[in-house]
Amino acid sequence: MSLSLLFESLRLEDVQQDLSRNIVSIRLSQDLFDDLSTDRHDQDVAIQHEMATKPWPYQSKVPVIDRPFEEAEWIEAVAYPFQPPNWSRSRFSNGSFGVWYGADRIETSIFETVWHWRKRLLADAGFEREGISIERKVYLVRCEAALVDFRPEIQRLPALIHPEEYELTQQAGQRLHKEGFPGLVSRSARCEGDVFGILNPSVLSGPRIMCYLNYRIVGGRVQVERETGTPWMTV
Repeated sequence: MSLSLLFESLRLEDVQQDLSRNIVSIRLSQDLFDDLSTDRHDQDVAIQHEMATKPWPYQSKVPVIDRPFEEAEWIEAVAYPFQPPNWSRSRFSNGSFGVWYGADRIETSIFETVWHWRKRLLADAGFEREGISIERKVYLVRCEAALVDFRPEIQRLPALIHPEEYELTQQAGQRLHKEGFPGLVSRSARCEGDVFGILNPSVLSGPRIMCYLNYRIVGGRVQVERETGTPWMTV
């Protein structure tokens, strides 16, 4: 019944803006070959061999690990969640298709990712201890699309922003995906910002790195750093 109520009065929002995409990453890349030999010539030979055997699109001449995977910037910032091996259950997907999540502001992306890091990773694994940290990267990605706007329906259907129950939102996402909508915009369940669930990567473009972040548990809360060792905000 709730799903029918949601879809009987849907509105579209013309979105023409940069979105913040906050992902796990590392600040410094790792040279794959510097531990094989201290001789620069030996390292160059290893690089040449890697380039000769590595298929497209792995064409960088610098052998680095760009976590969480070694691929082009576009795949890291945009395409990764749409690739079938990476589909996963989330607020707007039951795991049968991919959703790209972005936020209106970096602060919104921090509230969202801090919650998932603590509740979905650390707490489940029993690792929520003082000093535990993780490094992240924030991209700005352009979105140009008419997105289904769930925000006007939140007061009537508060399950849209339930902190942990995703039944209604997964059903809604599945229907939007099946009917070919490019995505949706809703209110964050973690703060007052807006979140965007994109179902079609063709509406995203121009990814560029905004900044790197460190999350660290300090005094039972998460301290966020933009510059290593310098607190920026606490969640």
